[in-house]
Amino acid sequence: MSKTLRLILGDQLNSKHSWFDSVDDSVTYVLMEVRSETDYVVHHIQKVVGFFKAMRTFADELKVQHNVIYIALDDVLNKQSFAENIQYLIEKHNFTHFEYQLPDEYRLDQILQQLCQSLTITFKAYDSEHFLATRNELGDFFSGKKTFLMESFYRYMRKKHDVLMEGNQPLTGKWNYDEENRKKLPVQHKPIDPLIFNLDVSEIVSMIEKANCKTIGTINPKAFLWPVNRKQSLELLDFFVTECLPFFGTFQDAMTPSEWSIYHSRISFSMNVKMISPKEVINRAIEEWQRRPDEIQYNQLEGFVRQIIGWREYMRGIYWNQMPDYSQLNYFNHQNKLPDWFWTGNTKMNCLKHSIKQSLDYAYAHHIQRLMITGNFALLAGIHPDEVDQWYLGIYIDAIEWVEITNTRGMSQFADGGIVGTKPYVSSASYIDKMSHYCGSCFYKKSIKTGEKACPFNSLYWNFYDRHQDKLSKNPRIGMMYNVWNKMKSEDKIALLEQADTYLKKINEL
Repeated sequence: MSKTLRLILGDQLNSKHSWFDSVDDSVTYVLMEVRSETDYVVHHIQKVVGFFKAMRTFADELKVQHNVIYIALDDVLNKQSFAENIQYLIEKHNFTHFEYQLPDEYRLDQILQQLCQSLTITFKAYDSEHFLATRNELGDFFSGKKTFLMESFYRYMRKKHDVLMEGNQPLTGKWNYDEENRKKLPVQHKPIDPLIFNLDVSEIVSMIEKANCKTIGTINPKAFLWPVNRKQSLELLDFFVTECLPFFGTFQDAMTPSEWSIYHSRISFSMNVKMISPKEVINRAIEEWQRRPDEIQYNQLEGFVRQIIGWREYMRGIYWNQMPDYSQLNYFNHQNKLPDWFWTGNTKMNCLKHSIKQSLDYAYAHHIQRLMITGNFALLAGIHPDEVDQWYLGIYIDAIEWVEITNTRGMSQFADGGIVGTKPYVSSASYIDKMSHYCGSCFYKKSIKTGEKACPFNSLYWNFYDRHQDKLSKNPRIGMMYNVWNKMKSEDKIALLEQADTYLKKINEL
């Protein structure tokens, strides 16, 4: 009699997958918590707990109709790796066939391919049935091109999936409303309180602590705030489209020390573990916009749709087109280590203090905090991309390598030399002040470039451009900055470079 073992990874909790369309007693599903996944980077405690709680909930729901084996982290027979556990289960239960869904991480893809080559039974891989583009679709779309322009891919995806289209043209005659989505939060403006779930996860927290898993960040074991099943994920999506979408686009780049969520959806964890799909997320947002066109302006909707069907799918395509070489790219040859305060938030720079402490408290920061605060500083300070990668991959609940490394090493650090971004995303204090309420109460002064209380972003900004003039001066998007730099008096240049050097030497004291 044939017996099939099917592996479900922690980011494959898709109850709508065709695997589950029929009930078959000869099929057994396995989910497992293993040290190889908890330990390849130091993760936020909320990230580990979120994955384990979502996996356990999914397994319990699956058990109602299907055969399920669940291997907890502290199970005595747990071999602590996918390959060893699968080999053991095949022998123990006499499985004759093995199946898995294609992983989204290159690392796991290699592990499972190697495992299958060593098996003495038949095997088969399936698509995860989640994304709107295949692994190779972006590579095929840009075949023969030197640059991979996200806007081109976004328009292609809109047309392919008929999203906000009228025939072959965008619904409003315009593709992109990004320039309308860059407003600072007004001082008296109070965003709605975010929806949180207050789940009791103390049993999982206790298990992780007993296993001596090294983690970062904080957690309230009695009030875990993230969704851990499809029902809660849909509830969070519904909260976003009804309460937050009317303001989402306008304030999607805004930052303030008094708010951690503002109008962001915070559904990336739910999507990245596949409890909800990009298709249904987009459809739900469009449906709400159609129902309330007077309350939800089109730019709010388009900005959100672009993040899902454009940016998310684009980053995954870049990942599969460029790996494994992408993980080694270091265009500027940066070699410095992350400052110690990236792990504590104990810095006098207000923007970094709040962005890092928020990340440690919630395992979350929105895209501009990641790109223009923590990422911006790391790039200006010449931090090695490996260091930056590991920090981002560990600290955020939604961080899985396919989406993290392309955003970090590509968009944020320009370590790929321009595959993802057309220019490095760096700024001085003026941009941070323009988009946030961080600067007013900071120890450093945003308008001062040199001297005791000069904002470090100011001198580090010009130091960055000076150091990398050979690689950046011909970039048409930043030529203007070199015009400004070259027109400066030599004594002003020297003062800025000396200030930057002083700050870099005492980076752990900033």
